[in-house]
Amino acid sequence: MRPPLLQLGALLSSMAVISNWMSQTLPALVGRNTSRLWPPDASTQVSPKEGWQVYSSAQDPDGRCICTVVAPEQNLCSRDAKSRQLRQLLEKVQNMSQSIEVLNLRTQRDFQYVLKMETQMKGLKAKFRQIEDDRKTLMTKHFQELKEKMDELLPLIPVLEQYKTDARLITQFKEEIRNLSAVLTGIQEELGAYDYEELHLRVLSLETRLRDCMKKLTCGKLMKITGPITVKTSGTRFGAWMTDPLASEKNNRVWYMDSYTNNKIVREYKSMADFVSGAESRTYNLPFKWAGTNHVVYNGSLYFNKYQSNIVIKYSFDLGRVLAQRSLENAGFQNVYPYTWGGFSDIDLMADEIGLWAVYATNQNAGNIVISQLNPDTLEVAKSWNTGYPKRSAGESFMICGTLYVTNSHLTGAKVYYSYSTKTSSYEYTDIPFHNQYFHISMLDYNARDRALYAWNNGHQVLFNVTLFHIIKTEDDT
Repeated sequence: MRPPLLQLGALLSSMAVISNWMSQTLPALVGRNTSRLWPPDASTQVSPKEGWQVYSSAQDPDGRCICTVVAPEQNLCSRDAKSRQLRQLLEKVQNMSQSIEVLNLRTQRDFQYVLKMETQMKGLKAKFRQIEDDRKTLMTKHFQELKEKMDELLPLIPVLEQYKTDARLITQFKEEIRNLSAVLTGIQEELGAYDYEELHLRVLSLETRLRDCMKKLTCGKLMKITGPITVKTSGTRFGAWMTDPLASEKNNRVWYMDSYTNNKIVREYKSMADFVSGAESRTYNLPFKWAGTNHVVYNGSLYFNKYQSNIVIKYSFDLGRVLAQRSLENAGFQNVYPYTWGGFSDIDLMADEIGLWAVYATNQNAGNIVISQLNPDTLEVAKSWNTGYPKRSAGESFMICGTLYVTNSHLTGAKVYYSYSTKTSSYEYTDIPFHNQYFHISMLDYNARDRALYAWNNGHQVLFNVTLFHIIKTEDDT
């Protein structure tokens, strides 16, 4: 049996932890307004970390409501941390109360036994004194044995006093725990979080509503890049990795293509977890070597630039064969118009919310970037836009909602410096920094399903989160 004094020490330590939490957290909990769990009105300002940030609201000429907002970063709709903390604390208090009750029963039982022993010892001590006065009448041997037994019992007296003190302390603790439990229960009721499961269901309902709202979003403008999150460290200095933006929610396959040339092997992983652990599900041996690192998987097929050519290849993973191939007219290749890092990155294939794109440069456009929208089935160019940004000066680029974003470098200090909108055929200079943690980016592509940037950063596979400026369309809009 664990000694009561040791149990008491453990409880004192737990009480100290709870006291510290109470002093830091309860003031914030008491003053917190749980109404923030629900979507704000159009006139409400909410931190982007917590919800939708409304920049403005107005009506169009037909009287329809138009709101401009910044969508929050992904995965921010989660359980209320304070309420969960409060519930855990209350459970801890209840567990402590039960432990103290058990300790109290043991202590009271031992205490009754000790009290009885104390009475016997006091009586024995009195008799011993009486006998000592009359020791001349007793045999010396018997007297000595009795005295030794009494000496053995004397150290128990301080222990008895400690038991008395502990019993009083436990009674005091029981009262304090009872009061603390009542306070916490009251706070829970005030927060409206007494039924935690009900609160959790409300949060899940909110997440569903937010996802439904996300589906109504029109294309947004890039506002911020955060991260990176390092997913894995593998491969050479240059390479590409990607998921399919048109895949279903249950399909989370990852494809991995190491090096920028002289390779035909594509490795497939069933999930991001398998990718991290290195558990390959399948490998594909392409019929041609690829050039560069700017490939894209789109609707189950891999699109890549055939080595030593300006030919774009469409390869079906399910069928294991080439479905289409077409030359990009006048597109430079073989390091004629690469990004600043070289690596045969002349032709950059990418996908966004609108479709499939090719970014390259031509002599006709003086080596400046050309943006072409491709038919994903035939690879025919549907339309092209000539920009004024020299491709050799670009570190990397990616498309979001029909707008090309160009970084000023592939090295440290990189930022999104230039953007070109295919919708308005206009450009602007921007200043959106991001953390180039490993100092050399050789692949940077946007995934519309994940709303994230996939990057190959000096042998590290990383993800960047993006924040987009959106306009929410009402159901009456067309």
